[in-house]
Amino acid sequence: MSRELTTCQLIERSINKKFRKEIWTPFVQAIKKYELIQPGDHIAVCISGGKDSMLLAKLMQILQRITEVPFEVTYLVMDPGYNPINRQKIESNAKLLEIPIVVFETDIFDIVNEIDKSPCYLCARMRRGNLYAKAKELGCNKIALGHHMSDVIETTLMGMLYGSQIQGMMPKLHSTNFEGMELIRPMYCILEENVIAWKNYNDLEFIQCACRFTEHCTICDNGGGGSKRQEVKQLIKKLKKDNPTIETNIFNSIHNVSLDTLISYKQKGIVHSFLDSYDKK
Repeated sequence: MSRELTTCQLIERSINKKFRKEIWTPFVQAIKKYELIQPGDHIAVCISGGKDSMLLAKLMQILQRITEVPFEVTYLVMDPGYNPINRQKIESNAKLLEIPIVVFETDIFDIVNEIDKSPCYLCARMRRGNLYAKAKELGCNKIALGHHMSDVIETTLMGMLYGSQIQGMMPKLHSTNFEGMELIRPMYCILEENVIAWKNYNDLEFIQCACRFTEHCTICDNGGGGSKRQEVKQLIKKLKKDNPTIETNIFNSIHNVSLDTLISYKQKGIVHSFLDSYDKK
């Protein structure tokens, strides 16, 4: 007689079976292709409470369990000032997924709440800085964030359409403010639609936006909002109707940049023009 699986075991099985092609395989491919994990790493998996970071935590937990590459993981939750409902949601989901989280408190929301100009930018910087600092304090050399392939694509298009620049989102970065620390994005090759499909298949609910300015967004609804990112999401969705490979094409384009055809580009803060070498050809 076969034993009954727990909820957590069923969720893990869905990753290994039903969503193996859409989630597990691209997760492993990204780690190998971009060399995100090295033997001896101690990685702080940063959990915000949303679907992406929670899935990342579960993926990293499964990987650590089966891989031959030895590495440590700390599942790090920073509370920037969540309301009780959001805080409880994060803790209950972590318990459901059997993820042993480490929670630390900050007063970021209180500070940002007093800022009139660019509060989101300041909040993001403060959250990143606090995560780096806590991770380093705990002996970690890397932090892992839940950005996925759709984030990469949208960021690239947003830079072109609204920022007048071609700028991607790197799969890993060395920290400029915390020596010896590195940021990695293990879900770099996973599309958001597959994260949503996994969430819905397992009937899971995660917080979407816990900001003081948008506290009504307590439960993920897979959309909404009037931001530029949402506009780009809708644009991609529209283009995808005529070209199903549009996302892959955009993603592959940032891996296949032809500098010979660009008017100018910036590297390490220095602008290079095609004129610099034009007459030397």
